[in-house]
Amino acid sequence: MNLISELRWRGMIQDIKPGTEEQLQKEMTTAYIGFDPTADSLHVGNLVPIMLLVHLQRAGHKPLALVGGATGMVGDPSFKAEERKMLDEATLLHNQQSIKAQLERFLDFDQAKPNYAEMVNNYDWFKGISFLSFIRDVGKHITVNYMMAKDSVKKRLEGDSGMSFTEFSYQMIQGYDFYHLYNTMNCKMQMGGSDQWGNIVTGTELVRRIGGGEAYAFTCPLIKKKDGTKFGKSESGNIWLDPAKTTPYQFYQFWLNADDEDAESYIRIFTFIDEPAVNSLIAEHRQDQSKRVLQKRLAQEVTTFIHGEAEYEAALKTTESLFSKNAGVDVLKTMSEEQLLQTLTGVDVKEVPAAALTEQKDVVTFLAEAGIFPSKGEARKLIQGGGMSMNGQKITAVDQKITEESLLNGKNILFQKGKKNYYLVRFI
Repeated sequence: MNLISELRWRGMIQDIKPGTEEQLQKEMTTAYIGFDPTADSLHVGNLVPIMLLVHLQRAGHKPLALVGGATGMVGDPSFKAEERKMLDEATLLHNQQSIKAQLERFLDFDQAKPNYAEMVNNYDWFKGISFLSFIRDVGKHITVNYMMAKDSVKKRLEGDSGMSFTEFSYQMIQGYDFYHLYNTMNCKMQMGGSDQWGNIVTGTELVRRIGGGEAYAFTCPLIKKKDGTKFGKSESGNIWLDPAKTTPYQFYQFWLNADDEDAESYIRIFTFIDEPAVNSLIAEHRQDQSKRVLQKRLAQEVTTFIHGEAEYEAALKTTESLFSKNAGVDVLKTMSEEQLLQTLTGVDVKEVPAAALTEQKDVVTFLAEAGIFPSKGEARKLIQGGGMSMNGQKITAVDQKITEESLLNGKNILFQKGKKNYYLVRFI
């Protein structure tokens, strides 16, 4: 498989260093991508680098996933408005271990394979390098003029917050990662998002200037929504790959609710469906967009890839129970508690003390205290706008009381916030 050709039709190539495609065609090539360990889970914003590594391995090349234990202590300033909070060593170690466990689900780490995946941590080589030796042996090879010419640096220097020396040094540290991997693991290529191009090129320069070798690279465009907003965010924040942070149902809904135009690009980038099949799906979708053929297939493919077939089936069942015209909340009312909880797998669950029922609070106060809204004001506003339902019935009065009569099977209340957000409140 020609990796670059495959990625081009998927819209996953932006910048590419001359000779990269030829290198990949010539021999099995080791390539790496860096992951920022600022959280103990990857999120959908990390899916592009994951897909790049999977495509690389499927094309017969060797993937390295670099978790930045050292660079995570500095923080990449590329196109960030301000300096990020630094993490302590214990937190970084926990995050690295969690990320490795996630990546092992997507990449083949079987050492019997010639192109088996490996995880590396740049803290392992930086912990033994002194500041003086680094600026003497590495810093002399890259000029300040070269570093300041990078767009990511210029934008920060032109802003109000400026840039600390710590952040300014980041591209040199990341560049050294590439040189170290080239020198110790014959890694000849780095991949990443287009915002990393400046850092990546610094690495190829260090390989050339210190090691006298040739290094290659390409980047993928940053994914944005049709309206220009950042991809990967929802009303509740990041869409995580960890099911404890974002349930498979919520994950499935994220993809199912993609805009029509976005879905056409997402089906290429975030699935492994081949080009003829993708073109066929897009054509079918365009004939009748109301059927949401593209979104349904996209949500199926990505949810199955990340969480497995069983979790996809559960998310689909929950979706059908909540949104089917023939089922809906009326069916849920007839279920036992066990059936209800099984059917609503993945819906956000809020637990409140059973004593709250005897207090007969008004619905606005109840929704705020249960954590469904951050404030009473927001709850009141949505109710007055007709956007809140309880057990399938529209809430029409802000002073409506929450009583035992509000319960499904004596223990639960199902709230719907807007068109797509469901919350199951359990009284314990």
